[in-house]
Amino acid sequence: MEIDDEVKQIKVTGSKAIEVRKKMNFWARFTLSGTILGTFIFLIWLLFFTELKAESRDLVNILIGAFVAVMAKSTDYWFKDKDDPEHKESETLQKNGESL
Repeated sequence: MEIDDEVKQIKVTGSKAIEVRKKMNFWARFTLSGTILGTFIFLIWLLFFTELKAESRDLVNILIGAFVAVMAKSTDYWFKDKDDPEHKESETLQKNGESL
């Protein structure tokens, strides 16, 4: 009886830790993506709605070009199918719990 209770406690604690980590990772990724989008919009605003010197305009154009690649990777993250290691960890934990 004691071993079964211990296994159940480990299973519950492990899945709670995974869920907390999933939430923290989601919010960190969401915040990072929002920051990237905000920076991109700010650069577009600088380019089209403010008066810049020619040297500064060139730099803003270069930065926008770099942020296009960053936006593409961010979009890939949110909309591309992927293998989630945390999901696999949850499944492994559940399979191990069922087999015991």
